Amino acid sequence: MTSGSIAQRLAKKQKEISVSEFFERNKHILGFDSPTRALITSVKEGVDNSLDVCEEAEILPEVFVQVKRVGRDEYRIVIEDNGPGIVKKQVPQIFGRLLYGSRFHSLRQTRGQQGLGISAAVMYAQLTTGKPSLIRSKVEHRDVAYQVELMLDTKKNRPRIIRSDFVVWEKESGTRVELQVRGRFVVGKQSVFEYLKAAAIVNPHARIIYKDPFGKQYIFERVTDILPPKTEEVKPHPQGIELGTLLKMAKETKSYKMTAFLQKEFSRISSRVAKEILDKAEVPRERVPNRLTLDEAKRILQVVNKIKIMAPPTDCLSPIGERLIKKGLKNVLGGQKPEFYCPPVTREPCVFSGNPFQVEVGIVYGGNLPQDKPVDILRYANRVPLLYQQGACAMASAVERVDWRRYGLEQRGGHGVPFGPAIVLIHFASTKVPYTSESKEAVANIPIIVKEIENALRVCGRKLGTHMKRKAKKAKTREKFDIVQKILPKMAEKSAKIVKKGVPDLRRTITKIMNVVWIDEEIVYEKRRHKVTIKVYNYTPKGQKLNIHAVLPYENFDSNACDPKPKEIKEDGRVTWELKRISSTDMGHATFELFGMDEDEYDETELYVSGINPTSVVGAEPLPGDWDLKVKPPTVEEITEETEEELDYDEVEEELEDEDHEIDGARGEASSAS
Repeated sequence: MTSGSIAQRLAKKQKEISVSEFFERNKHILGFDSPTRALITSVKEGVDNSLDVCEEAEILPEVFVQVKRVGRDEYRIVIEDNGPGIVKKQVPQIFGRLLYGSRFHSLRQTRGQQGLGISAAVMYAQLTTGKPSLIRSKVEHRDVAYQVELMLDTKKNRPRIIRSDFVVWEKESGTRVELQVRGRFVVGKQSVFEYLKAAAIVNPHARIIYKDPFGKQYIFERVTDILPPKTEEVKPHPQGIELGTLLKMAKETKSYKMTAFLQKEFSRISSRVAKEILDKAEVPRERVPNRLTLDEAKRILQVVNKIKIMAPPTDCLSPIGERLIKKGLKNVLGGQKPEFYCPPVTREPCVFSGNPFQVEVGIVYGGNLPQDKPVDILRYANRVPLLYQQGACAMASAVERVDWRRYGLEQRGGHGVPFGPAIVLIHFASTKVPYTSESKEAVANIPIIVKEIENALRVCGRKLGTHMKRKAKKAKTREKFDIVQKILPKMAEKSAKIVKKGVPDLRRTITKIMNVVWIDEEIVYEKRRHKVTIKVYNYTPKGQKLNIHAVLPYENFDSNACDPKPKEIKEDGRVTWELKRISSTDMGHATFELFGMDEDEYDETELYVSGINPTSVVGAEPLPGDWDLKVKPPTVEEITEETEEELDYDEVEEELEDEDHEIDGARGEASSAS
């Protein structure tokens, strides 16, 4: 047989592969690689769709999820939402066609991006049980809902409608999906319940109702009525753009000049910046973009990565925000009773491959969390929990690379997942999440992403470390203070009885032993207001003068309800009080009120001090150097002058002893004379 005839025979065997056929044979790529995971993935895809459509329609989501056992390792999954519904024409396309959707080409943050999720679940259902999926959807102001039973024609990647009809549905609007799948129901860390619990943390605006196969119902109530900010579509950012992408964009643009091309096709490129890039790259400004050469494109990218370009806009992203991260954690993890919710950190936006992204981190510590186990890492991408493939994820890699021993957690060798009673939450928000596979369970280890997550973890870790040091110092001082207050009075009473004198005032003795300024706070919640009192006890032998600084939620801070009036209030929530001299054994205070917050939203104030030796202060940290304080703290000389006016107890005792000697001498003289 000639080589030509062999080539012809092989050519006849070449066939186009349908995308549906490919994923049908490779369902593990989509997250259906085991019965346990398949069940969770089916629920996940439906819930993600429901949350996305509700937010796009500016409707507070209410999602009902039911998993019902119908046979051995066979379950019927129901996901129902209160969204805007889907028009009749689009229902079969959305649920019965892979890679069909509205978000793939849109450069903005969404949960779904590829148009694979819910249609892949429909395909998996028919593949494992042979049963069609039932979809019901009702659009607002319609009298009836459209209901369809469908399957997916994998050869053509088209929906195959088995039955359709219009039915009466009492709901105002919404969508209901019913899938019958082969799977395995489990309880524990990687379960449907844990997925929904994790989803409730980062979607505090959603109400999620879950009914398990045993008939038990769980409700995750929403804790805020504020929807996430609506994301706007943006153009790619020039930094990090790939060479091939730049050349492709240049070929497809409608602009006739390179200056116009850079301005119109990229974000944050002004006319001045476009000219600067082209001049430094030695590319003519008048060059027609589709004639851009490979070398010219390389030079443009080199210049783009060197010059300063504004950070990408944030309206394409929807970060959770520090306040709602804490609120979501408290709402869902409150039953575990952690002792400390570390103030969450939201980093400034960065760019990878032209795509803006933002990192958020929160840490929960202590309470009845396990002491001797690795910390739990809650991973999220665009508000979606990631339950599998932790070892392959950039978020876990970043956690392992941080030296947690600095912040009070156990970590053998200074690397790896730390041990201790803590939960670390990481949220990665981006216009395009670089997943390691279509199953969307792990974020790729891109250096700039790992670096940003590390930086956020360190900032949050420092806050945890500060809390733990403050707690340890306060506990040690409290123990010392309790001992002094219990033992000394008893000693004084017994000594007074022996010498038959009155019990002496021990305050001056206690101040000598303690020699600290103790700062504590009291928080009372009344009439939807947090009334906070910062108490400053002077347990030193001399008078003290100091500044108290607090970081507060500015939008909730009532500046008129303060005593004394703050010396300085900044729009970022930094507030400063100047406390006048507090005499030895006396107490000073600063009070303020916060409004419009739930009771569990505020439980601790971030406190700092200045104008005093910070080593003698318990309950507050030294003022950071980047505070940018306008109120001038007193100098060491001024503090010394002020305290010199105070009575020194040693001197007082000597004076009293001299007076006693004089009195005794006078009595002796009087007795001799008589």
